[in-house]
Amino acid sequence: MAGNSNIAAAEVTAKAKKSKLVLKVAHITDVHIAEGSNAPERFKSCLKQIIAKEKPDFFLNGGDSIMDASYDNVKQDQVIKLWSIWDDCIKELKDYEVHSCIGNHDSWWAAPNKSDEMYGKDYVVKRLGIPNRYYSFTKKNWHFIILDGNNSNISLDEEQFKWLEDELEKIPAAEPTLLMSHFPILGTTEVLVGGGHSDCKKLKNLFYKHRDKVKICLSGHNHLSDHTQYNDVLYCCNGAMSGFWWGKGDAESAGPGYYLETPPGYAMLELYEDGTVENKYIPHTF
Repeated sequence: MAGNSNIAAAEVTAKAKKSKLVLKVAHITDVHIAEGSNAPERFKSCLKQIIAKEKPDFFLNGGDSIMDASYDNVKQDQVIKLWSIWDDCIKELKDYEVHSCIGNHDSWWAAPNKSDEMYGKDYVVKRLGIPNRYYSFTKKNWHFIILDGNNSNISLDEEQFKWLEDELEKIPAAEPTLLMSHFPILGTTEVLVGGGHSDCKKLKNLFYKHRDKVKICLSGHNHLSDHTQYNDVLYCCNGAMSGFWWGKGDAESAGPGYYLETPPGYAMLELYEDGTVENKYIPHTF
């Protein structure tokens, strides 16, 4: 489901029959926090809205947390400023766990040299407070795998793919698994605007091998809402918190802040004991 006028009510369900609801998870992505456009205040307002309205158990952050550190002309003070704004905003979630992945705009590659402590992904890992550029954790029998697609041609590097194979093997049979990458693995948005995993076939084959476990793959990057189901796995690209990068929207937009047909927003996931999963994209106003 992509760019639907009824997007606020759009909901994808893996199974018709529900069992016990065990987790409610908020997925925010592509915040692209910046100093201008009143972005910090708007982002904080939305986080407060999510907490009050949705009452999630924890948050998943899909990357591109800051507006941009990746361009060649970005200076150190700009990077420090952006991360300080992020830190201030994320204080709204002081009572919640936030599990993040790295977006392509988060890393500073224009550092004076590769030995600079702010160079590349390691600094982003530090600023986001995550254990590694890819990692996993478990909550209430659901397994969460966070990936780093920021490698050659948008893919998992060999070391990471081997780790992912091992992780999926270790998960007990039929125990549900959610994966999150910044970039879409499969879906409609790659056809429209590109930006997807080049190793999608390799990943699809791995997920099919573990089809009793893998239930959903989350992404952002494309700022579009897209729910695709293939081999009983949901692939959900969940728009962007920043919408049209906190701007008014493109010329073809259907409303303020839209990128193409997708409004700014976030997703709420309901995860059930039997592996049923619902992903609902919710537009927000600012």
